[in-house]
Amino acid sequence: MYDVIIIGSGPAGLAAAIYAKRACMDMLALEKNYMSGGQVLNTYEVDNYPGLKGMNGFDLGMKLREHADALGAEFVTAEVKEIRRQGKACSAVQPIDFDEGAAVHAAEIGEEVREDKETEGFCVVTDKQIYETKTVIIASGAQHRKLGIPGEEAFAGRGVSYCATCDGAFFRDKVTAVVGGGDVAVEDAIFLARGCRKVYVVHRRDELRAAKSLQEKLLSMPNVEMVWDSVAEEIQGEQTVSGLAVRNVKTGEEQVLEVDGVFIAVGIQPNSETYQGLVEMDRSGYICADETGRTNVPGIFAAGDIRTKALRQIVTAASDGANAVFAAEQYLNER
Repeated sequence: MYDVIIIGSGPAGLAAAIYAKRACMDMLALEKNYMSGGQVLNTYEVDNYPGLKGMNGFDLGMKLREHADALGAEFVTAEVKEIRRQGKACSAVQPIDFDEGAAVHAAEIGEEVREDKETEGFCVVTDKQIYETKTVIIASGAQHRKLGIPGEEAFAGRGVSYCATCDGAFFRDKVTAVVGGGDVAVEDAIFLARGCRKVYVVHRRDELRAAKSLQEKLLSMPNVEMVWDSVAEEIQGEQTVSGLAVRNVKTGEEQVLEVDGVFIAVGIQPNSETYQGLVEMDRSGYICADETGRTNVPGIFAAGDIRTKALRQIVTAASDGANAVFAAEQYLNER
């Protein structure tokens, strides 16, 4: 049985792995993808991580992983299907074959559950194997909702961004567009307008959904132009973004906005579906956890973008990972 299993290998999960090894905890990190780093891998340049100004996002992800590897952290590539609070121990040695796409439930574990001893802790069921652990740190992250239009994937990190506070500084004195009409979109547009020459705000309706105070501030800014009743159709460019094609949903009229960057703010979706019913979540699906990472389930902690928090950045994710390990240590010491 492990002291802690960390689910996810973005900045929060990698920081947790580093801190767990430094605390001499018997740990395992489970990562769904074959490469550690999470969303930071898709960031062309990171300019706001302290001490590493202008670092390539891929390089930052690799450095975090190298640090964890140097300390002897154990990583396994597997997709978590279920976490079960257990009264009985689970087999952690026999691989399990699951039908592709099949849901995994306790009843399907069958002979893999040992009935010979009582224990506290959790069973982490993956698509390959079952693992036992005393504590769990969920650091599965979140993902930005995408528009699904041509050019979005091709120019990700090369003019397409989902975080104005992360990447806005790269577009100082340039022209940008923000797609969306909620609080985040308007906040992003206000943030960008302070440094950009011009900011277009593309919204599919004729009024914003953001708070009135934010709307008033945005609409009072002289370098902001609203593109009402319009949807983004294509992001254009060669090496980097040069234009955003939009279509008016009422008239059908099409136009291309000449922009250097496109900021997409149509929502964020936490990767928390697997944990529905296990821990408390807010209405948006974020796991309810404080700065220590503690959830409403003793022994389960949440770190990084998946937890309820005001600011989702690389530096706050790394901080979450450290805090969650510290809280897990305290939990174990109190047992």
